[in-house]
Amino acid sequence: MSGFLGNVLDGLAALALAVGLPVAAGGPPPLAHGYVEGEYLRIAAPGSGMLESLSVMRGARVVAGAPLFAVDRATARAERERLVAALAQARAQRADLATGKRAQEVAVLAAQKARAEAALRYSTAELARQQELVARKVSSPDKLDQARAAFDRDRGQLAEAEAQLAVAALPARPEQLRAADEAVTQAEAALFQAERRLADLAPVAPADALVEDTLYNPGEWVPAGSPVVSLLPPERVKLVLFVPETAVAGVAPGGALSVRCDGCPPGLSARVTRIASQAEYTPPVIYSVGSREKLVFRVEAVPDRPLNPGLPVDVWPTGAGQ
Repeated sequence: MSGFLGNVLDGLAALALAVGLPVAAGGPPPLAHGYVEGEYLRIAAPGSGMLESLSVMRGARVVAGAPLFAVDRATARAERERLVAALAQARAQRADLATGKRAQEVAVLAAQKARAEAALRYSTAELARQQELVARKVSSPDKLDQARAAFDRDRGQLAEAEAQLAVAALPARPEQLRAADEAVTQAEAALFQAERRLADLAPVAPADALVEDTLYNPGEWVPAGSPVVSLLPPERVKLVLFVPETAVAGVAPGGALSVRCDGCPPGLSARVTRIASQAEYTPPVIYSVGSREKLVFRVEAVPDRPLNPGLPVDVWPTGAGQ
């Protein structure tokens, strides 16, 4: 093997001998040592209460959308029902304002209009009769004035009855309708919040995952925000590696690595996703030129298949003999 990779592997071999790392017989030493780490999803409810039910077991696998657990929801259910009724009330009031008066109320106004029309007909005829009598000097002017006043009164009452009948068919004023619309919107938002809270008290799995742990049993009190179930999705398993400072230049994000671990099938590989921007010591020593080989960089990589968290691993550059 020649070139840069050969120089790196030769340097790693010398480094392994210097710091006491194992070297595989007949092959180069590992590029780095590390372990498998899981990024767990710790699922909690936003409210406190007794744990009603636990739908999963440790070590089981769940699919996305599967129920996990439920915290006491009696109060949340009651609040939701109250808000359902409040929304129905707001919508009914809005509809009432938009439809005008009821048919029975319109019938009463129509009867009042008919009565006013009859009274006006009588006062119109009486006014005409008094005008004729006064012209013939058979009646007094006072009776003519009374007839004219009755005519004006009945004409005004008929106009009022017609106006009330017309208004009965109209919806409420625009300002009242806008206020009713706002009341409906507010009731809908409150109901959405109640439904969301009810759902949050019985969360479901956000993704396919392994149930790594359950932290409470049914009947126990769960504080608000306290995790009840810990999940590990397969895509959240990664390798944490410590690459020597002398070899980190040969590692790049997106690069491939060969992986070996005890009991693992051959042919494992991983893709580098992150390289720390600063070096660290392992084990801790006082920095000096003589201890330069103890500097390592934390490197993270994603394996091509799920591995158990905590498992020690060794990695090589892809293509290096193992």
